[in-house]
Amino acid sequence: MRKLIRYLILLALPIVTFGQEYNFTTPPQFSDGIKPQWLQEFYPAVRAEWFTYLDITLLLLAMSVTAWLLLKKRSRNGVFVVMLLSLLYFGFYRYGCICSVGSIQNVALALFNPSQALSAATLIFFLAPLVFTLFYGRVFCAGVCPLGALQDLVQLKPLQLPRWLEQALGIIPFIYLGLGVLYAATGSVFLICQYDPFVAFFRLSGTSTMLIGGAVILAIGTVVGRPYCRFLCPYSALLRILGPLARWRVRITPTECIQCHLCADACPYNAINPPTPEPTAGKRAEGKKQLALLLVLLPVLIIGGSYLGRAAAPTLAQLDHTVYTAQLVRAEIQLTGQITRKSYETYAYARTGKPASDIYKQAADIHTKFLLGSTILGGYIGLVFGVTLLGLAIRRRRLDYETDSSRCLACGRCYDSCPFSHVETTPDEVKP
Repeated sequence: MRKLIRYLILLALPIVTFGQEYNFTTPPQFSDGIKPQWLQEFYPAVRAEWFTYLDITLLLLAMSVTAWLLLKKRSRNGVFVVMLLSLLYFGFYRYGCICSVGSIQNVALALFNPSQALSAATLIFFLAPLVFTLFYGRVFCAGVCPLGALQDLVQLKPLQLPRWLEQALGIIPFIYLGLGVLYAATGSVFLICQYDPFVAFFRLSGTSTMLIGGAVILAIGTVVGRPYCRFLCPYSALLRILGPLARWRVRITPTECIQCHLCADACPYNAINPPTPEPTAGKRAEGKKQLALLLVLLPVLIIGGSYLGRAAAPTLAQLDHTVYTAQLVRAEIQLTGQITRKSYETYAYARTGKPASDIYKQAADIHTKFLLGSTILGGYIGLVFGVTLLGLAIRRRRLDYETDSSRCLACGRCYDSCPFSHVETTPDEVKP
């Protein structure tokens, strides 16, 4: 049945999405005094307030049911049903908005811009999956997130990527998270929403670029398990940090592991670690030397990253609408001595009647913000690289096959492969 649904989805997506072209990716104009156009150009129409409470209730209910199905019933089929219902509601009915992934930007904007209000619903959508992860693992990814559900449905025969490639690509979500926070905090653009690859599918319309980009990711998803979730999604970066702290988590078998390797073969996300042999004295000494070297290297990476981030600030700032408009205005004035209104941006600014000096000043203020923000971003990226290297150097002794709590998406496929998956447990019986 699950395979039949996947084939139907694959057949239906090209038909229902390539319809009317609608531009919903126009960036918000936070920093140039122009009224933001998110409600009209990106977000779906405002609904009655009680619908907001319905969304929150269904979010919490879906995560609770998913946790129960995973930890007590150990039911992959049950999680699949919840995932499908979440895709229909949070994806196609609610147009993927507001989602926990995009809420990162709302929170960042409100934190760094006191004049911007943050709704309680947005805060709950941001915090609730993180709190659930601390207790039950990544149940949000397993059964609730519509972005992950759409990718899960198109999986046909996913391949196991090499470990080194998995680790390298796993850095990208952390970089994307940093960029999304930077652009939202400076009031420039909601980068994560603007380049969401699946909103076009949820709204059954979109620009050709977004539709093609989403289709490419889904095509890759037929042979690589959830590529967006694992190698792009900025919210997954937060969940990967909290996953190992979960009080209760997915265990492959509730009884004794017979090391049959079936679970590792069945996992499409390379999230199951095999048993490790007892290290020799020589390897222990070598590992300690590597660890000491990386600890010394860590501050170098942070400082070097900060320097490179500061150097990249002028380039990063160009994505801001005000900075971009100021550049166009300056170029037209230098060429002709006046604003010639050759572009939409310069035409719109000329209509305001303000002198060019005003937008130059606004752009300079934004550049100042980017100098600080990009410096912090560069140091953060250096820290990510350093911590990733440290993680590779630290080796933990494992006697059985174990799920990697940071990368495990709690899909439950390992339950179907394990010979003892029929044995039920309660959360109290699951070892933390």
